[in-house]
This record gives sequence, structure tokens and C-alpha cells, in this order.
Amino acid sequence: MAVQFPGDKTYTGENMAELQLHGSPAVLSETLSALFALGVRQANAGEFTRRAFLNGKLGLMEAEAVADLIAAQTLEAAGNAAGQLSGTIGSHMAEIRQKLVALSAHFLAVVDYPDEEIEPFQMQQMIQTLSETAEEVQQLYDSYETGRILREGLPCAILGRPNVGKSTLLNALAGFDRAIVTEIPGTTRDMIEEVVRIGALCLRLQDTAGLRDTNDPVEKIGVERARLAAKNAGLVLAVIDGSQPLTDADLDVLKQAKESPRAVVVVNKCDKPTEVQIPEDFPYIVSISAKQGIGLDKLKTALLECAGLSGAAFDGGMITNARQAEALLRAADACKQAAEAAYIGFSPDAVLMDVETAIAALGELTGQNVREDIISDIFRRFCVGK
Repeated sequence: MAVQFPGDKTYTGENMAELQLHGSPAVLSETLSALFALGVRQANAGEFTRRAFLNGKLGLMEAEAVADLIAAQTLEAAGNAAGQLSGTIGSHMAEIRQKLVALSAHFLAVVDYPDEEIEPFQMQQMIQTLSETAEEVQQLYDSYETGRILREGLPCAILGRPNVGKSTLLNALAGFDRAIVTEIPGTTRDMIEEVVRIGALCLRLQDTAGLRDTNDPVEKIGVERARLAAKNAGLVLAVIDGSQPLTDADLDVLKQAKESPRAVVVVNKCDKPTEVQIPEDFPYIVSISAKQGIGLDKLKTALLECAGLSGAAFDGGMITNARQAEALLRAADACKQAAEAAYIGFSPDAVLMDVETAIAALGELTGQNVREDIISDIFRRFCVGK
């Protein structure tokens, strides 16, 4: 069956047709061969969304949201991408850009046509507009770190000395026996990875070898890899055996966790009498029994809070894209510099140089003025057929 779609109704804004065929590989192959012989070619990566952007059906931010929606690993990430696709941020940024364009045009009109009855240019009003715009754009930029975690997830290293329950914790969070658990110290010698979704957070858990001094050459490599994993992780779960006093190895684990950008101290084996005292300078300390499943809900809550995703709104208001974040930062900085220059008495034309920089940065964000090579790079990351 062949179905024709008129251009004003399609995703790309162009006339399209769809062939619906039976699933026989032979029929599909022959049909493709016939189409190729007529000059038809396969779509490039991101070609349909690129055409939608070039034909004005989508802004650049909305087009990038399509890629986020395809790659979303949680419902919350999909919700944020869907919000951006509907124009939550793009239309707002276009309005801010237009406000700055109007500000610049008003000044130029006063300068170029002094004899016309144009409302005088008010520097105080300009300062207020620029300050408000800078704050608005900065707030959106500040959402990027949380948005990046929402989109990409976090590499999370489970760190601890041998036999504190690291592998048991991995299994408890994963919901099945992913790692081997025994009473023999040094059972885990190499990293075991598992992706775990906790609400809006996608964690790439890495169960590591227990930190201790060892003469075993294989285990020693595992310990070195554990330290490297903790150094590169976005979040460290420092597991401590709560039924025993702190050892030098535990203090080493806490030191490693302290150096991480995010850390949660997990006091395991709370089903036994508690003997441990954790330093209070860790903001997230959770007592659990990984074996009994006690306290896991509290741990998941702490992980969401530590990642900045607890209580967040996933309506499209988070920036998840490094390109967009960089353009927002340039726009915010330019508006701040323009406001400061106006405040200390620089001439309006000098102030407007920074205003023009902000306008250009916001134009890159929305796609109103962006280089062809950047556009090509954006859509090259899409899958074929989108």
C-alpha cells in the first residue's frame, strides 16, 4: 500500500510518501533495488529532522530534543526531552533574543534619526533589562549539570575494603545476582558493571575490588583499578561494615570518597550491632542491610538527592546539551558585562557591542544564526531515519 502525505502536514514540511510492504525479506530487497534504480537513496543520519529544521518546522533546540527523546533512558529524561520538543525553552530564548534586538534597534534609531519623534533612550531601563536577562539566562545555564546527569546518567563506583558487602549491594540495587558473593576476601578482583535505574537517575554501577594491601599480583591490579574507578566516577558509594570499628582501610575508602564530586557513605550490615562511627562531614550517610534489603529506599532517596534529581521538574526546563550550555553561558556573560558597562557610564555604543554578542549567542542556541558545520555535526549524531 502506498500512502501520500501533503507537505504542510508532514514532519519535514515536504511532500512525502510511505510504502507499506509485507515483511518478506525478498520482497523488501527487490522493492529497494527497484527504488534505487529510479534514483532513490537511503536517508542520511538525522536527515529528516535536519530537513524539518531547515524548513522551519522545528527550531534547533527542538531538533536536538528529538535526539534526546530517542536516547532517553528514563521516563523523566523522556519527559524533559518532550518538553523541549514542544518549544518550552526554544520559544522562550527566541523571546529573550528579540527583546535584546529591540533594545539595540531602539538605540540605533535614536542615534541615526535624531530629528524623528522617537522615545528617548533610557540607560537605567537598559541596565534593568540587561540585568534581568542575564539572570534568566544564567538560571537556565545552571540547570545544565543536573540536565546532563538526567541525560547521560552517572558512573558510580562502589568502594570499600574486602567483605563489607559491595557485591551484595550491587546485587540488591540491580535486583538480581549480578556479582559473585562469598565470605572469602578478594573474591571480586576485576570491575563488574551494571546499569541500574533509580527513578530519574541512571547509574552505571561499578563493583570494584576491595581496597587493601595485598601481595597477590592479580588482586593488586584490581585494587589499582578500583582507585582509578573512584577517581573517574561521578559518584562514589563508600561502603563501610557497620558491625566493626573503622579500620585504616575504611579511612582510606572515606578519603577516596571525599575526593569525589559526589559521595554517599553506606553503612552496611545494620541488622547487626553497630560498632562504627562515621565522620559527620559527609552530607549523605545511610544505614542499610544489603543482604536483608533494609534501608534500600532511603539509599535510593539519598542517591537522587546527591545527583540533584530529587524533586526536580522534568517538563523541558533543563538544559542537557553541552552546545546549548556553552551558548547560554556566553549570552549570560555578555549581558552581565553590558549591564556593568552601562552602570559605570560607558557610552551606549560600547555597551551595545556586548549586547550584540549576547544576541549572536542566543541566535546560535535557537538556530537563527549558526554555522553550517555545527548544524552538520549536530545531525550527524542522529540515527538513520530520524
